[in-house]
Amino acid sequence: MSLKTKLLIALDGPAASGKGTLARKLAEHYNLALLDTGKLYRAVGWNVLKAGGDPENEDDAVAATKKIPTTDLSNPELKSESMGAAASKVAAIPAVRQLLADFQRHFANNPPADKNGAILDGRDIGTVICPDAPIKIFITADVETRAKRRFLEEFGNTGSEEEYRTILEELKARDTRDVNRATSPLKKADDAHLIDTTNSDIEAVFEAAITYVSSKE
Repeated sequence: MSLKTKLLIALDGPAASGKGTLARKLAEHYNLALLDTGKLYRAVGWNVLKAGGDPENEDDAVAATKKIPTTDLSNPELKSESMGAAASKVAAIPAVRQLLADFQRHFANNPPADKNGAILDGRDIGTVICPDAPIKIFITADVETRAKRRFLEEFGNTGSEEEYRTILEELKARDTRDVNRATSPLKKADDAHLIDTTNSDIEAVFEAAITYVSSKE
């Protein structure tokens, strides 16, 4: 793809829909700076729990958000479902979202000189953080499929039915919080391209995304 201007892709979707994997593949393909915004919220949740606080308490969450510049976003523990649940709780707090919004917008609008642009994946990128992004993609899948993916990611072939059910219920609860929160709820932007990944592997999803991006040249 020949780029005349910096490329900006807003990629949204619910937990375990495959958006993180797709974002990494698109970033590599187009040489884009990548920001997994979910990691920011997971890191806030991590900081809250590490300090012995409550992810649903505004004061605890705001204090944890201010530690983000010195937080290790590569911490593997941020990937756990418990951190995902904590992230969903702190993300429902307007003050936390406001503190992180400026950081995300600065990243989107100021990619490194050696990059062709930026891609941000999250839940409100196309609707709130980058509503003017020229390319918006929303990916989704049914919750059972997403739970199976997360289950295999965490336990491989050694997990139990009870552990799968726990993940399923946690994802359902997280979806409810994300969709119904008052500030920046998870929803598809009106002009976002929808890709349902329920019955598709990542290569098929990647090709669908590439086709869409190419159509916007």
